[in-house]
Amino acid sequence: MASSKQEKTNVMRILDQKKISYQPHAYSHEDGKIDAVSVAEKVGVPVEQVYKTLVTRGASKGIFVFVIPAAAELNLKAAARAVGEKSIEMIHVNEINGLTGYIRGGCSPVGMKKLYPTVIDESALSCGTIFVSAGKIGAQVEVNPADLIPLVRAKTAAVAHFPEGGE
Repeated sequence: MASSKQEKTNVMRILDQKKISYQPHAYSHEDGKIDAVSVAEKVGVPVEQVYKTLVTRGASKGIFVFVIPAAAELNLKAAARAVGEKSIEMIHVNEINGLTGYIRGGCSPVGMKKLYPTVIDESALSCGTIFVSAGKIGAQVEVNPADLIPLVRAKTAAVAHFPEGGE
């Protein structure tokens, strides 16, 4: 499935192990443009299909993961409601690795150090496949959301907000 020049990431190994079909996609990141919108452009797919993984902390101090479209922002109120918290805030960048095992720009909902409560924006349900990080900068995996949701024990909810000019 994966091309020989692209080494397998832990995300790909987990998908293989669970017999979940995926397509790996590599992109160059030497220019430092690793945001999800740039990644969509580099991989050559509609931006609506690329999802970013955000790690947050609730008022209870619990950690929650949200997977939302590349061009969207997380609606903090909707996110808090989706996980039953009073409030949600983004974690600090320097906490990402310790909590997830990943670095900023390479954070995947698959294969984090712990299986945190995960919410995938419901817009993913209308996509045949979505792209999420393969666990490192420069690598994405294209998966069917119907396969991804049970794998990460996610629920879906409307948690994305599109800034002016978005959807």
